[in-house]
Amino acid sequence: MMQDNHFSGESRRKFLQKLGLGVTAVSLGQMGCSTGKNTVSNAVSNQIDLTSIAGFEKISTDPSTSIGWVPISDRKIKVGLVGHGVCKFAVSFGFQDHPNIEVVAVSDLFPDRLKEMAEAARCNKTYASLEEMLKNDKDIEAVFLATDAPNHAKHAIMALERGLHVACAVPAVWATTDEADKLYEVWKKSGKKYMLFETSAFHEDVHIMRELYKRDYFGRIIYAEGEYYHFFETPLASHNNWRNGLIPQWYPTHSNGYYLCVTGQRFLEVSCVGTPSKLEQFQPQNNPYKNSFGTEIATFKTSEQGTARMIVSWDTPGFGAEAGRIRGEKGSYYNNRFEGLAKDIPSIKRPPLPPSVQGGHHGGSHGHLTNEFVKSILEDRPPLIDMPLALNLTVSGIVAHQSALKGGEWLKIPQYA
Repeated sequence: MMQDNHFSGESRRKFLQKLGLGVTAVSLGQMGCSTGKNTVSNAVSNQIDLTSIAGFEKISTDPSTSIGWVPISDRKIKVGLVGHGVCKFAVSFGFQDHPNIEVVAVSDLFPDRLKEMAEAARCNKTYASLEEMLKNDKDIEAVFLATDAPNHAKHAIMALERGLHVACAVPAVWATTDEADKLYEVWKKSGKKYMLFETSAFHEDVHIMRELYKRDYFGRIIYAEGEYYHFFETPLASHNNWRNGLIPQWYPTHSNGYYLCVTGQRFLEVSCVGTPSKLEQFQPQNNPYKNSFGTEIATFKTSEQGTARMIVSWDTPGFGAEAGRIRGEKGSYYNNRFEGLAKDIPSIKRPPLPPSVQGGHHGGSHGHLTNEFVKSILEDRPPLIDMPLALNLTVSGIVAHQSALKGGEWLKIPQYA
C-alpha cells in the first residue's frame, strides 16, 4: 500500500506522460457555495442564484476551446450522477454535454432537487439514493460523486466494489488516514479508474506550470506556495452541517494542487500552525469537530528536497482565491509569467474540448476535468488525478491538522504510489 518517498524513474515518466493532458486560475473552489445559512432545507438549493456564488459566475462561451479537438471514439460511457445539493454540483461539470457520455441515471436525497437535477441532466431515470442506484441499475459504467465530503470515501468504495469507474468531488477522504488506506486497497483490487475532480489541476496557470515542469524549464522545485482563501463569516450551507466550523486543512486540495498537481511529487513531512478564530462557528462548542482554527498554514518537506508552504484560510476577509507560485533551480512562475534561465518559452494552452463542452466554472476547469476522466476510460490509462495523487493531495492536509494540534510538531505523511 505505502511506497517509498520518491518516484522511480519509470513511475515518474508515466506521470509526466499524463501531464500533457491538459487548465485561469483562480476563482474559488467547491467551497464557494455559500448561503449564509446553517442548514439546508429541501427548498433552499432551488432558491439560490448560482451566478452570485464565488466560482460560479457567468462565463462567456469561448469557441476557441474546441479548436484542434479530434474525436477518439464514438463510444458512449453510461454515467450516473449523484448529488445536486446547494451548488447543483453534479450537473455543473458538463457530463450531460459530452459526446462520449450518456447520463443514464441521477440521484439526490431530496425529491425537489432530484427533479431539478434530472431536468438539467436530461435524464429520466432517478434514484432516491446512491445505494438504490448501485443496487438496481445494471446499465451504469461510471459515477460522478458530488455528495457530502464526509461520505466521499464511503461512496467511492461502494461504487468501486460494484465494479464502476469513479469520479469524485474533493476531498478524497475525510478526517482519518485509515479511511485513505481502505479506499486505496479497494481501488487497487477493483482495476477501475478513479479520478479526483480537483479544480486547481486544470487552472490555466497550473497547466502551464505542469507543462513547463515536464519540459524541465524549472529543474528541481526549491520552493512552492499554494493558497486557498475563502472568507465566510457564517457557516456554509451543507448536508448535516459538515461545513460548520470546518477544519481548514481537511479541505487542502485547492492549495496543495499548486505543487502536487504541477510536479506529481509528494509531501513527506509537515509542520502546521493553526490560528484560533474569533468567528462564532469556530468556537469549539459551536461545531461538530470541536475546532477552533479558522486558518491553518502548513510547511511541507517535498520529495524533491524542497519546501512548500500551503495555506487554507476561512476567517480572513478580502480577496478569495485558489492561487500559487513555484520557484525552481532554473526558473520561477508567478503572476501568470515565467522568469528564468530559458528565454524562448513555448505557447501552452489547455487541451481542446469537444464543441459541446465548455470549460465552465472555477477558472474554466470543469469541462477539462470531465473530458480527462472520459479520455482515461476510452484510452484505458490512468487519469491525471488518479488515486495516488488524490490521496497525496488530501492526506497531507489531514496530517497537517494533526501537527497543528501538537503545536506545529513535524509529522511524517503516509505515501501512496
